[in-house]
Amino acid sequence: MRPPGNFSLRPATNGDAPAIWTLITDVLRSHGIITDCATTDRDLVDIEASYLRPGGKFFVLLDETAIIGTVALRHESAESCELCRMYLAAEHRGRGLGQRLLEHALAEARADGYREVTLKTAAVLETAIAMYRWAGFVPDTATKTCGNCNLAMRLRLS
Repeated sequence: MRPPGNFSLRPATNGDAPAIWTLITDVLRSHGIITDCATTDRDLVDIEASYLRPGGKFFVLLDETAIIGTVALRHESAESCELCRMYLAAEHRGRGLGQRLLEHALAEARADGYREVTLKTAAVLETAIAMYRWAGFVPDTATKTCGNCNLAMRLRLS
């Protein structure tokens, strides 16, 4: 997938962890959410162990060489994955890049044979939630939320 402009999307590695941490921390802090690498955000310490080795995926969106966005899929079961870590730097919003990240993740989920995608998010991330609803996600009261996330959603893939 190649978004318009000089952007590229590629799989993340542990070498990307510092830039990913900075991006996610900055985005969450702008919404009043504090990150913690020992608890709620420990998956970012070792991306390969948290996502890739268990069968998931983690992608970074680059503007030339700078990481400006992320999106991940965490393998839950043969039929279900969790959309995680979808973030975009504030200065790059409003250009369709967030939608492209989401579409890429959903295409990957379909290609991997998943039948549903779940997600957990913070209710203060209103723009992201509106995009999830646009893509067909619906609230999921059966899924337990935790940490900074107080809203769960689900999408059945066709």
